[in-house]
Amino acid sequence: MQAHFLAGKPAILTISATVITVLLQTAFVLCGFPTTLTLERAFPTNHHVELTELKDRDSLRHPRILQQASVPSVVDFPVQGTYDPYRVGLYFTRVQLGSPPKEYFVQIDTGSDVLWVSCNSCKGCPRSSGLQLPIQFYDPSSSSTASLIYCSDQRCSLGTQASDSNCSGQNNQCSYTFQYGDGSGTSGFYVSDQIHLDTISGDSTLSNTSVSIVFGCSMSQTGDLTKSDRAVDGIFGFGQQGLSVIAQLSSQGVAPDAFSHCLVGNGAGGGILVLGQIMEPTMVYTPLIPSQPHYNINLLSISVNGHTLSIDPSMFATSTSRGGTIIDSGTTLAYLTEEAFDPFVDAITQSVSQSVRPLISKGNQCYLVTSSTPEIFPTVSLNFAGGASMVLRPQDYLLQQNSVGGAAVWCIGFQKIRGQGITILGDLVLKDRIVVYDLGGQRIGWANYDCTKSVNVSITSSGGRSEYVNAGQISGSASLQNTCCSLILVIIVALWLQLSVVIVVFS
Repeated sequence: MQAHFLAGKPAILTISATVITVLLQTAFVLCGFPTTLTLERAFPTNHHVELTELKDRDSLRHPRILQQASVPSVVDFPVQGTYDPYRVGLYFTRVQLGSPPKEYFVQIDTGSDVLWVSCNSCKGCPRSSGLQLPIQFYDPSSSSTASLIYCSDQRCSLGTQASDSNCSGQNNQCSYTFQYGDGSGTSGFYVSDQIHLDTISGDSTLSNTSVSIVFGCSMSQTGDLTKSDRAVDGIFGFGQQGLSVIAQLSSQGVAPDAFSHCLVGNGAGGGILVLGQIMEPTMVYTPLIPSQPHYNINLLSISVNGHTLSIDPSMFATSTSRGGTIIDSGTTLAYLTEEAFDPFVDAITQSVSQSVRPLISKGNQCYLVTSSTPEIFPTVSLNFAGGASMVLRPQDYLLQQNSVGGAAVWCIGFQKIRGQGITILGDLVLKDRIVVYDLGGQRIGWANYDCTKSVNVSITSSGGRSEYVNAGQISGSASLQNTCCSLILVIIVALWLQLSVVIVVFS
């Protein structure tokens, strides 16, 4: 390509066939309508918290979970927030509800089923947010497409089966009460209204779809939900029960019966979240245990530096008396059943006993390390049914707490759960890897991955045929991208017809 610029005069730009080819390739990339959801940081880098506070926060989670159907498109949610245990991280997205649509910020929660937002006249609902988010209140009377859900509605009975709804004898309204571990909670009633979604079909066409769904209108909140430091407009439950938005969208053929995330583990945060299956050749899968209210999988053993620990596999099992092993992207840390915790910590301590000085800091097993990086610590492998192993680097089970005399203090991020027979794998171990929740196939998969890169997302059509959408970084709106693609195509057509392009440059 040759370009000649003269001050105050037009410049003639001559473009070769090679450039036309490059522009064609660029058009395919830019017009591919990727399905990446960019995760942004929500907390300042100097906002540190102790492990004990993180444990308290995780203990407040009240898990439940998801469902399936054939899907023509991927759903794109604009996700913000961060994973960082020392910055009290959380992930939230924006949803548009009602007619005319209004925007609400809701926390993404894989441990509950229902989408609910704070409503007008809500008691105890925060009026401001430490996340610098505008707090919005939903008003059914201001939406032309809103309607109440009554006990006779079949959708109410779906929630009743999973204890996500109940009925009032006074007004026959379908209502809910969600109570959390510390006594905080929310109650309200269900409404049906439009949710507005950005969808991406198999031919990479980006469009906006409006679908009627049932969600909660919160009229009362208690406990931590009343605090404004991390306040959002509500909670978006990604569970698998009947009133889950995932189940509702899937049953209507709007969205996939799967979702995936890939969380960046470094200090910059970010990542990807899609409703669809991220595809990666190194992906391994393990079956979901059926008929469970959580994402339960079968952990068989734990290995440290290739040596399998002497832990009875039944300690990880899901049964009437034991909670089993749960994947939960909404939990910050990771938690081991008490029968496995001590052997796990002992094996790590013995592996580095000649290189570090163990110490107990605020009840947590920590190590004084002269290096600022934890490479001297062993590799840990979590081994699951179906031959799938999740290999943990030291930074996947350790957290740097502070420094003492120039030496770093690294603490084990896994915590002990007493008396519940439960193991929970949170974002501490899920980061820096693709995690796929394949509800149609009743399995969970993962693969180590650089989550700053784009991914391919699979769309399974009703005929069982797999299509793929490339997911790059979505940086603008759909209209902006469509405009960009249209302009590129116009230019390519003009060049193909061998039109001259004249660029006037003024000094």
